[in-house]
Amino acid sequence: MAYSTPSVAVIGAGFGGLGMAVALKRAGIDSFVIFEKGDDVGGIWRENTYPGCGCDVPSHLYSFSFEKYRNSTVRFPAQADILGYLRDVAEKYGLRRHLRTGTPIVAALYDDDTATWTLQTAAGEQHRFDVVISAVGQLHNPKLPEIPGRAEYAGQSFHTATWDAAAELDGKEVTVIGTGSSAAQLLPTVAGRARRVTVYQRTPNWVIPKPSRQFSTATSRALSHAPVLHDVLRAATYLAADTVLSPVISRGWSARPVTALARWHLRRQVRDRDLRARLTPDYPAGCKRIVIDNGFYPALQRDNVELVTDPIARITRDGVETVAGQHRRADVIVYATGFRTTEFLVPMDVVGSGGRKLQREWADGAEAYLGMAVPGFPNLFLVHGPNTILGHNSNVFMIECQVRYIMNCLRMLPGTLEVNDEAMRTYSEWLRRTVGRTVWPAGCLSWYKTESGRVTNPWPASTFQYWRRTRRDPAPAFTVRLPAGRAAVPPDTGLITDRVR
Repeated sequence: MAYSTPSVAVIGAGFGGLGMAVALKRAGIDSFVIFEKGDDVGGIWRENTYPGCGCDVPSHLYSFSFEKYRNSTVRFPAQADILGYLRDVAEKYGLRRHLRTGTPIVAALYDDDTATWTLQTAAGEQHRFDVVISAVGQLHNPKLPEIPGRAEYAGQSFHTATWDAAAELDGKEVTVIGTGSSAAQLLPTVAGRARRVTVYQRTPNWVIPKPSRQFSTATSRALSHAPVLHDVLRAATYLAADTVLSPVISRGWSARPVTALARWHLRRQVRDRDLRARLTPDYPAGCKRIVIDNGFYPALQRDNVELVTDPIARITRDGVETVAGQHRRADVIVYATGFRTTEFLVPMDVVGSGGRKLQREWADGAEAYLGMAVPGFPNLFLVHGPNTILGHNSNVFMIECQVRYIMNCLRMLPGTLEVNDEAMRTYSEWLRRTVGRTVWPAGCLSWYKTESGRVTNPWPASTFQYWRRTRRDPAPAFTVRLPAGRAAVPPDTGLITDRVR
């Protein structure tokens, strides 16, 4: 395939950034730099080191199609294993020489005269590129709750994404605020160390059982002796997620069975009726991200653990006070309160053609064509942008669909590529109609949407539909402008296509 050779900036070195970098190298584009704010690759799998941290998507599916997971023993690797996998990818595909760690990008400024982007680092450096690809993801800005008195608390406190490994938990009074996936994963370990744990719940989550972390002996032997079964397992896992879990978000055929499974899991693990009532959501399954976990409910019933559903009024110097006036002491406070998910690309200042500010364009909620391109911002692409995250399948699959699509866009260079208004309008109308048919507009509080209720984060359909949309030729959706004095390059008709992998 004949590509031009633009200079490309990739921002972020998690799954999205590394997948994009491998695709660039494979296409013969070596003039790229990966900017990473942290000290290594890995993204959220580098930053989140709290006890029990791991992924609830089986790793045969939560891995790149060009570097498939092949462990015959472990189905769900822990955080350290996933981080190790990403480090191996960076080494194997020669990405480290392109990597600049400890380099946060604070601004991206487009110059209409030169049709280039200038990136500004936190250290004041400036770097110019033809194309910018942001792969910072959606789960990288920790969210701390706006609770009165939080700044006056005198004990140790930290967010799960900035876990303090040196924190004294043994024999201490520990408070955990939040009951989502992170809290569910860390609670068994924390409860086993602390003298007492108080868990504050704002809204209960639907929880379904998680398959065993290890494969059975028979499955492990089969995978070891017949390697082709790894691919069969990957395909079967994908199909099961897309055909069973995906319909839940639109109240489809599987919504009732999944809800029944969650209720059965709760009844089986929690015998106390009062506790069970407090842990039962009053919203449809899928409105908030479903938690897949086996250890959370048993940990909540330990003698040294208390679930508090009375709203928090304030944090004091030595504990937490609820609206009912009860004060509970805390030596350590752990905020399992998620991320500022709807603030895409924050704190980066992005200024496009004609001085258009991206955050102003997104004042009412972020939106991008297929989650990847925004009118008025030429040669800027997003990996894992608005409305592309999943709660029912592998986000790595979505990333690879986006990477392939962006590579097909780059084949139209030299010049500038900008998604046209008609394509954006058509997509926006489809997105609003489709989101309107999901459970998300219901009354539950969720990190899927803004305070005004606009759904900005999840993809509202099956992953197969996204795969199909991103296999199309992007040319009709984009306006291509050639630099002055440059002749058009004969079109390259060889689109990158693939099967669902």
